[in-house]
Amino acid sequence: MIWLRSVLFALVFYTGTTVAVLTAFLLVPFGNAAVRAQAQRWASMHRWATRHILGIRVRFEGTLPEGTVLYAAKHQSMFETLELLKALRGPATVLKRELADIPLFGAIARRQGVIPVDRAGSAKALRRMMRAAADAREAGRSVLIFPEGTRVPPGEKPPLQPGFAGLYKQLRLPVVPIALDSGIVWPRHSFRKWPGVITIRLGDPIPPGLPRDEVERRVHAAINALEA
Repeated sequence: MIWLRSVLFALVFYTGTTVAVLTAFLLVPFGNAAVRAQAQRWASMHRWATRHILGIRVRFEGTLPEGTVLYAAKHQSMFETLELLKALRGPATVLKRELADIPLFGAIARRQGVIPVDRAGSAKALRRMMRAAADAREAGRSVLIFPEGTRVPPGEKPPLQPGFAGLYKQLRLPVVPIALDSGIVWPRHSFRKWPGVITIRLGDPIPPGLPRDEVERRVHAAINALEA
């Protein structure tokens, strides 16, 4: 049954994704806001498929903040990249440049407002990321970053990547840390996905202007709060 659910989910999700991307191209003449609205419909489709095909439900803890913030989230699976796009009302998401360079999909992702970053971490790439994040803030959009830099298995707590501290310093926004445990039912290197409950916990906002060591320590602890 697990295999059957996983195969059916893949068929529905990737077919739906193809339709969503092609529809987004038709919406380009209507502006980036129309493309972002299409991205929300895509995320809604993903939420429906995970719940009704895979049997995965989500339990949210904490309060969604008002205003513009910098979200810093744990990253264990593909699941949260779309679920948080929906749950956090369309933040500008920092993601690896390889995804933003995928033909067709990448072009729409850039119009939607993603912030591509080169994980090699060159100074030029970091400056581009900072500029794009500042533009998102000026447009009134929150920014979402996965500060560990990549997906990690449940239980692992790698240090935060340097890009987070740079964003925190430049944007001067409160940080809302997000802990989650999606990797338990959605392993990063497995096709199979198990039914169950994913917890997404929004921590208390951390104010801007703190020393780097302190904000990194507080964010690292908060995003790993479910890693018992």
